[in-house]
Amino acid sequence: MGKIILVTGGARSGKSSFAEQFVAKHGSRVGYIATSKICDEEMEYRVKLHRERRPAEWKTFEAPENAHKVIAEHGQVYDMFLFDCMTIYVSNILSTVRDIDDFDANYEIVTGKLKELIAAILGSDATVVIVTNEVGSGIVPNNRLAREYRDLAGLANQLLAQAADRVFLVVSGIPVDIKRLAEEI
Repeated sequence: MGKIILVTGGARSGKSSFAEQFVAKHGSRVGYIATSKICDEEMEYRVKLHRERRPAEWKTFEAPENAHKVIAEHGQVYDMFLFDCMTIYVSNILSTVRDIDDFDANYEIVTGKLKELIAAILGSDATVVIVTNEVGSGIVPNNRLAREYRDLAGLANQLLAQAADRVFLVVSGIPVDIKRLAEEI
């Protein structure tokens, strides 16, 4: 049965570096699920930095919207995947919706994709380390689309954290296993 490890935190908190080190330490056959679409020079630079940090033997899978298919197809071959990152993934899914103003439908689409991903992971033999961002920790955005994105990213994080074996919060480069610290209700 597959496992989920969620790595969350703010922008530039050290999430990806921690996740890369974790996967390198615990995985022997590693797949990297890249969710970013290169749409400008800044994103191209970010992707370049991530590529340079990864070991050459890690197999990269480009999956901006259908990562569950990668896990379903390769989850018996690789013992560990690094999925970077969930908040970009949610943004990519939102960019495909028919009506950005239909929050109920968009909620169903995003949660449906997440449920497919979680089911694929749990049905595999792999551990999947998912990097995400805590986008809701700042001020409330002043426009409806940004609020919808923030809300859906937060819901995605909750669904993943609930299914995860471990959840790390990374602050200033320091990881804390918050699921182990959480009080059972």
